Amino acid sequence: QVQLVESVGGLVQAGGSLRLSCAASGIILSINRMGWYRQAAGKQRELVATITSGASRNYAESVKGRFTISGDNAKNTVYLQMNSLKPEDTAVYYCNAGLLETLFRYREVWGQGTLVTVSS
Repeated sequence: QVQLVESVGGLVQAGGSLRLSCAASGIILSINRMGWYRQAAGKQRELVATITSGASRNYAESVKGRFTISGDNAKNTVYLQMNSLKPEDTAVYYCNAGLLETLFRYREVWGQGTLVTVSS
């Protein structure tokens, strides 16, 4: 069973920084893509950033220039460095991975979510 384990979020003041990590464990043949999504109270889940195994990155417009996604393929881990945080970044952040468990079994896996709160 593949699992994604996220680091603990936290409370940070506006303008501050926070780094999230997410490690995939279990039987994994290869990971095609990992990323972060977030869901604020009363809103739908939205993309924050993704990174492919080839290090191609994609960011939501709202976080470009402030957030940086990076990955460690050897550790099956993805990181999200969040700088210049704003109160509107407050949300539950979810790690996501698209991976092959076997040659013929592709799965989308989600982490349990971690709360990031940015105070003004």
